[in-house]
Amino acid sequence: MTAAAGSVRTLDRALAILDVVAARGGASAREVSELLDCPLPTTYRLLQVLTRERYLVHLREQSRFELGDELGRLGSCLHRQVGVPAVVRGLLGALHERAGAPALLAVLRGDDVVVAHVADCAGHPCPAPVRFGSHRAPHATAFGRVLLAAMDPAEAAGFLRRHGAAPAAGLAPVAASGAATERGEFLAGTTSVAVGVRDGAGRVVSALAVVLESARADAAREREVERLLRGCAAEVARHHRRPR
Repeated sequence: MTAAAGSVRTLDRALAILDVVAARGGASAREVSELLDCPLPTTYRLLQVLTRERYLVHLREQSRFELGDELGRLGSCLHRQVGVPAVVRGLLGALHERAGAPALLAVLRGDDVVVAHVADCAGHPCPAPVRFGSHRAPHATAFGRVLLAAMDPAEAAGFLRRHGAAPAAGLAPVAASGAATERGEFLAGTTSVAVGVRDGAGRVVSALAVVLESARADAAREREVERLLRGCAAEVARHHRRPR
């Protein structure tokens, strides 16, 4: 193995360790080693580096590792870079209250669909898989389909190929209407309705969505939510900018 290949493999393992610790809410060195099929001495070395750089914290009395505050700093930087203005956050909060359901804004950032802001509450929480950050299955969500439908067909096909997803069918009606509805395809028991937010040139620059409980989402409820979304999108369009 070349030095460069070895460095890449080390980086891959370090990132995998962070994923394991995040997913499990903390883990011991042995648990990480077994889950990643990585030799225990190598696992220890990587854990020590990640702890030294504050990406992890070592809870010695519990013999386990948890996420460190450096990741929180990076998360704060990401929020700033995605840059949802306060007025847009306020509009999403009002949409959440009117719809009585979680509301979110998603953008295309580089080669990722990113949930840039979520408005919810204890009574109407947003499902965990739809929280802030890059989305791993945009083709299965209403907001992802709105953003995909706004692309050139060849661009959309390339995007899906790079994300390991099958070609998406039915994007033409979404492009024509600027809205999409997804019923339990991404997350069982939920129904999502989304519309596009357009800039002054008519280009879709982001998507707004509301996530409903499928048991309470009949056709009339979906139409009402779409109406609320379109009204909010018109307001958001005056303040929202393209992501950097």
